[in-house]
Amino acid sequence: MDLSVRDREMLSGERGEAVQLAMKLLVAVGEAEDAPHLIDVIAGHIDACLFHGVAGLDFAERLVEGGGEVAVPTTLNVSSLDLIHPDLYRGDPETARLARRLMDAYVAMGCRPTWTCAPYQLSWRPSTGDQIAWGESNAIVFANSVLGARTNRYGDFLDICAALTGRAPYTGLHTDEGRLGDFVVELQLEDGLLDDEVTYALIGHAVGKMAGVDVPVIVGLDPDRVDEDRLKNLGAASASSGAVAMFHAVGVTPEAPTLEAATGGREVPTRILGTTELEEARRQLSRPSGRLGAVSVGTPHMSINEMRRLAELVGGRTTKVPFYVNTSRDVYEVAREEGLAGVIEAAGIEVVTDTCTYITPIMGEIRGDLMTNSGKLAYYAPANLGANVALASLADCVESAMTGGPAVGES
Repeated sequence: MDLSVRDREMLSGERGEAVQLAMKLLVAVGEAEDAPHLIDVIAGHIDACLFHGVAGLDFAERLVEGGGEVAVPTTLNVSSLDLIHPDLYRGDPETARLARRLMDAYVAMGCRPTWTCAPYQLSWRPSTGDQIAWGESNAIVFANSVLGARTNRYGDFLDICAALTGRAPYTGLHTDEGRLGDFVVELQLEDGLLDDEVTYALIGHAVGKMAGVDVPVIVGLDPDRVDEDRLKNLGAASASSGAVAMFHAVGVTPEAPTLEAATGGREVPTRILGTTELEEARRQLSRPSGRLGAVSVGTPHMSINEMRRLAELVGGRTTKVPFYVNTSRDVYEVAREEGLAGVIEAAGIEVVTDTCTYITPIMGEIRGDLMTNSGKLAYYAPANLGANVALASLADCVESAMTGGPAVGES
């Protein structure tokens, strides 16, 4: 692999121990992936700040001790704690202590304490063509697909290595060729289904199962009905059921004005996604027993538009089951300024920031089905939370919570 003078300085230790370690790992990965060289990245997003065990903490603190400081603006993914609402945590105190040490280590390296899985909802976000190094599966697929920025699927601990050096291997989705569609998904759905927000989670789940790590090209989405929140849910579901890091939607996403542009003019296979495939996706994600135990929305984190809609739906009402909404501290602050947070919290809903209910012990025992509008949460909840899932629209989630029982399609 061809290394620049600056790369070699970092590799030799001239810019500190932390940068040297980071560069060694980047070079090893680049050589394994046959990258011709490294490229500059302009931003990072770190998934490794979520506590999964002592190894992650040891690595981060070693970087701090080695003088590690990020070379590009870098945001932080969800953590294992809600620092704004610490009383919500129901887990082991020692785990919480170690998780806080991990959070502090990444802040000490100059990362911005955003604690969100949806950095694309912050005041700054990358633009089409920008080279970045992002972790967190849903953020990666959104950045590549909806924003047209360029990142590979960076996991622990390669994300912080790229941020410390400002460099990444020139492979995969950083390249023009790596972003071309590998197969077409042709939607053959009744027109009215595209008005239902749940459809986008189901499409995402089905596409992820088809794609694995390939780049799918979706034909049949209506640009007038598919907003960023629907694309967010679609992408997050596809990155959960598969390992999708990018999709094209013809006529919707920036690199797919036409099918030819999305595929580079190559002949690629076509798969049909019709009612049968959609219903199979629903059966896989939603297996309700009929008894409502709790509601959790905002996986990925709720946008300010979703918070506005939630406040409108719950205004003057009170939930009859535990109800949680996950969002970022930045969006929560805007929601407080607009008076939305007060309306939501007055309805008995717990707002969770900095983390998410499916990875942090907040909800406790769920006595009944967990209702959500999130394809990602529906995918992970059975294993992570031991709960059956009922997948429904945000409006149906609210109506069910306010009546105390499943009210799908009745709102």
